Amino acid sequence: MGRRAHMRIYSYVVARDYGFAPNPFHGYCTLATCKPLIRRVAKVGDWVVGTGSAKNKRQGFLVYAMKVTEVATFEAYWDDSRFLEKRPNLHGSVKQAYGDNIYHRAEGSGAWVQEDSHHSLENGATNLANLNVDTQAPQVLISEDFAYYGGEGPRIPAELRNSGGYDICASRGHKSDFPAGLVKNFETWFRSLGENGYLGAPVDWRLNH
Repeated sequence: MGRRAHMRIYSYVVARDYGFAPNPFHGYCTLATCKPLIRRVAKVGDWVVGTGSAKNKRQGFLVYAMKVTEVATFEAYWDDSRFLEKRPNLHGSVKQAYGDNIYHRAEGSGAWVQEDSHHSLENGATNLANLNVDTQAPQVLISEDFAYYGGEGPRIPAELRNSGGYDICASRGHKSDFPAGLVKNFETWFRSLGENGYLGAPVDWRLNH
């Protein structure tokens, strides 16, 4: 298999922005749940770009961008001491309650365990619908090179929304078939912002807490 011609951008609308998917806390932006099609195929060096939703009146605004710096299995993510703080604690802070480090294998049976979390049922029982979606791609995208704005992100420039018929913003599902020039232009614009890390609260915290 030959190398791909250029890095890819995987762009999608962040329909539910709780700081869970992605989880931008504790120095790393991680995508560990939802979006199995992206998590299955994104590689180190690719970009994952989340844009705002129409229902939150944030369509066309950047929620986050992360350059993938590491890909880990669910098991490796669960066991890694760097990510212990991302294990959910529903009795802790809001940030802890939305921890995304929720999957590991049960000793003996090897069945998936879903920790009591944002993706579980109200009573803490396993939500099989979420488990089945999340474990379609049992790997986590990890980034130390990211900016997460939540509901306070910049408007995406017009030249990235109408570039030879390509729009960096997705509507349904995700987009990834962007020409190399658009990928480069996105990265140039993003770097020009000069911002990184956790920069703004998830928009749904403001609307629901």
